[in-house]
Amino acid sequence: MNRPALIALATLGLAACGQGGGETASSAPARPAPTPEQKAALLAALSAPYNAADLDNGRRVFARCRSCHTITEGGPNMTGPNLYGVFGRQAGAHPKYNYSNAVKQAGFVWDGEHLDHWLENPRTFLKGTKMSFAGIPDPTDRRDVIAFLKVETGYAPPAAP
Repeated sequence: MNRPALIALATLGLAACGQGGGETASSAPARPAPTPEQKAALLAALSAPYNAADLDNGRRVFARCRSCHTITEGGPNMTGPNLYGVFGRQAGAHPKYNYSNAVKQAGFVWDGEHLDHWLENPRTFLKGTKMSFAGIPDPTDRRDVIAFLKVETGYAPPAAP
């Protein structure tokens, strides 16, 4: 990773220090939205292929999802669960959302690969899901929306060794 990306990532991390103070996600003040520079640094820090994504396209592709999902910290569940913090979370484990048995029993943690397969066609990826979305057939659109979600939903890439 290049030095400016590391500095921006560190700045983003430090800006979040002290947030929450032991409060629950629903009562904690929302973190300030990352700046465009911080978003670019986070994008650059993502693993391939997500580090080559187009965030503007990802935002446009996510527009298909906004009628059912929110992505803000502490945002409400809608027809689908709030997606803030989805990466690293056990499938079917977001609080106060009534998942189908198929998702509750899926037995995996959300990561880019699982989300990519899910978004390609949710009904064939996990039989019995109640999600009626037909999917995103284009792999570039899926890559871009996954990168967009990583940048917008509090994802922190693993620290470099």
